Amino acid sequence: MSFVHPLADVAECQIGSGTRVWQFVVVLKGARIGADCNICAQTLIEGDVVIGDRVTVKSGVQIWDGTVVGDDVFIGPNATFSNDLYPRSKHYPDKFCGVTIHKGASIGANATLLPGVIIGEYAMVGAGAVVTKDVPARAVVVGNPAKVVRYLADDSLS
Repeated sequence: MSFVHPLADVAECQIGSGTRVWQFVVVLKGARIGADCNICAQTLIEGDVVIGDRVTVKSGVQIWDGTVVGDDVFIGPNATFSNDLYPRSKHYPDKFCGVTIHKGASIGANATLLPGVIIGEYAMVGAGAVVTKDVPARAVVVGNPAKVVRYLADDSLS
């Protein structure tokens, strides 16, 4: 059974067993959120979003249409996602170009991910990084624009 705080605004969507949705969270119709997730206060999840199992989304995150988040992902506070390559007021693309985050990856606080980037399995995006291109599996990226500074060993997640 999932928990939805009474001050959350959750439309008709799928929420997996054991997931906790805290106060002032908005989840739009059609979103799919897996099991055992923690969706912290003051987040927004649009309707064309898929979130895997055991995902943590910290406060102040907006996850826009077209975004796919794999299992065991951590998204730090105020991480910023985007999904429109050429945004204009009242002009919308035929299809939004969301971010894809693969299993076990971590996104640091205040990181910015541009439309269409793919974050590889177990990759780590440093706090405040601006990700303008795909991040390979197990890579650690930092800076603006984000650059690979090292890779995690196959037998280690740190």
